[in-house]
Amino acid sequence: MPQIFPKKANVLPLLSLVGSLVGGVVLIGLVWYYFSPEFTTVGYKPEQPVPYSHELHAGQLGIDCQYCHTNVENSKHANVPPTQTCMNCHNQIRTNSPDLLKVRQSWANDESIQWTKVHHLPDYAHFSHASHVNKGVGCETCHGRIDKMEVVYQEEPLSMGWCLECHRQPELYLRPNDEITTMGYTQPANFVERNLERIRDEGIQPPSNCSACHY
Repeated sequence: MPQIFPKKANVLPLLSLVGSLVGGVVLIGLVWYYFSPEFTTVGYKPEQPVPYSHELHAGQLGIDCQYCHTNVENSKHANVPPTQTCMNCHNQIRTNSPDLLKVRQSWANDESIQWTKVHHLPDYAHFSHASHVNKGVGCETCHGRIDKMEVVYQEEPLSMGWCLECHRQPELYLRPNDEITTMGYTQPANFVERNLERIRDEGIQPPSNCSACHY
């Protein structure tokens, strides 16, 4: 009986197996990146109800972060400033600006402006601004150079792996508490040794166990 398939057809199962393995690896790689916070959340820049420029206020005018976000040293959450904070200046500056109409309406009607949250963490992840700020984690470490952002966007992934990089080697990230809100802060040459000394003196032990953030 003549042979139906040529001998070279014997390699087809092997090629199919290799193709499946390579395709599986490629698929895992695509999912690993495109389903990660580095792709899905970094660069998130929602439109806000009022065109507020951090580049102008924090950068050119040099307004300190804590002038608006007053609770970062004492609270788990960085509070959004009330309209009163805006009106401290804008009851005299640009009082007729159309861009500030919603601010004036908020003040007149005693209704909060519905700002859109930029930095999101999952509900099952617990993060305290106070515990980080009071131990020397600067604003720009997590939020980037806010003073250069016309519209605020998410610069870091805020993923578990990203957080653990700091928790496992905090000496690479800490700064003096009086430099927490400084944008463009430059570490001195001996900052690692200084931070290691601070970690020992203050007993700073960033946890890396699951229950520290998931409880």
